[in-house]
Amino acid sequence: MHAVVRNYSGAGAKQQRLDRQPEMMRVRRQTVEHPFGTIKHWMGWTHFLTKTLARVRTEMSLHVLAYNLKRVMRILGIGEMMRAMRA
Repeated sequence: MHAVVRNYSGAGAKQQRLDRQPEMMRVRRQTVEHPFGTIKHWMGWTHFLTKTLARVRTEMSLHVLAYNLKRVMRILGIGEMMRAMRA
């Protein structure tokens, strides 16, 4: 069994920055939540298909890779993406 380790050092400083600039959290939510919402939708909204932390990490990594590849295809186009991958 693996313990979840979180680093809370600097959490007070982060909160102070957010208190001074509350609009930054709104920007972060808009920027970050869309990819996670899309990936969650692809996964069926409910759960990972695998069990154990290592397998769930792998599954999530594959979802993120697929999301990023689809974005690159839309931004650059498939031909340009393939040229970049060959370089």
